Amino acid sequence: MIPNPHPAHDPAAIADRITAFNQSEFAQLLRMEITEADDGYARVIMNCGQKKNPHGVAHGGAIFALADQAFGIAANCAGTDRVAVSVHIQYIAPATGDLVAIAERVADNGRCSTFRVMVYEGERTIAQFDGVAFRVSPGTE
Repeated sequence: MIPNPHPAHDPAAIADRITAFNQSEFAQLLRMEITEADDGYARVIMNCGQKKNPHGVAHGGAIFALADQAFGIAANCAGTDRVAVSVHIQYIAPATGDLVAIAERVADNGRCSTFRVMVYEGERTIAQFDGVAFRVSPGTE
């Protein structure tokens, strides 16, 4: 049996973080919803309705916000506070419907973690977002 690379965390604490992220003003404004999250992983959904640019497709800022929300909860849901220090997004295709962002930690050196977030509309890849998060030590804010 392969050991779980992410040790079990307090489910109640994770649920509290998910609730806090879901209830943030910005998440509510864009109607984003975290449907799954654990240390280093998240799945966030958002509909493109009322978030379109003049071309009738999802605004790049809305797609970026969705990917950033997934990055943020994946980096922070297990009790470790991390802040973004660098992000990059590549837009691959336009979207008009329901979007899903899936974030996964791909590297961690103890101080910095790297995450990849893929944004999909159904099976179609819409964007790839890469982010680096810095672990914040208590009292260094």
